[in-house]
Amino acid sequence: MILYSGIMFLAAFISAGMSFRFGWLMLPFRVSIIASVVFLIAYAVYAEVLRENTYLSRTVEVQEDQKVIDTGLYGVVRHPMYTATVFLFLSMPLVLGSVISFVIMLCYIPIIVKRIRNEELVLEEGLPGYREYTKKVKYRLIPFIW
Repeated sequence: MILYSGIMFLAAFISAGMSFRFGWLMLPFRVSIIASVVFLIAYAVYAEVLRENTYLSRTVEVQEDQKVIDTGLYGVVRHPMYTATVFLFLSMPLVLGSVISFVIMLCYIPIIVKRIRNEELVLEEGLPGYREYTKKVKYRLIPFIW
């Protein structure tokens, strides 16, 4: 997964630079402005997630004495950090004005869906109360969608 993400980012930013340099399928400036606002909001959500959940880790694991967080953003969706990253990663190519880069960044969606499914299996097995939490907070990423 990390390898695929790295390739995706590399391809997206190289294509954004080349799109700018050669004028390939560039978006209007107003799209960049709107995407910048989305990016800043997503970044603020990401910062709030870091504040709410001290158990966050790059690797999928259950830490010693870890508890289920079910308040704040975690009371709305089960994976608010991933919600923020989806909006961050999809807004970046739009900020840069690149349609090609945006299409490449859409590859992040199946990558994050696979990670969420894997993470939920680990949490259901190793984190007391997580199964009950999944019944209370039904949506994984985006309210009323998934």
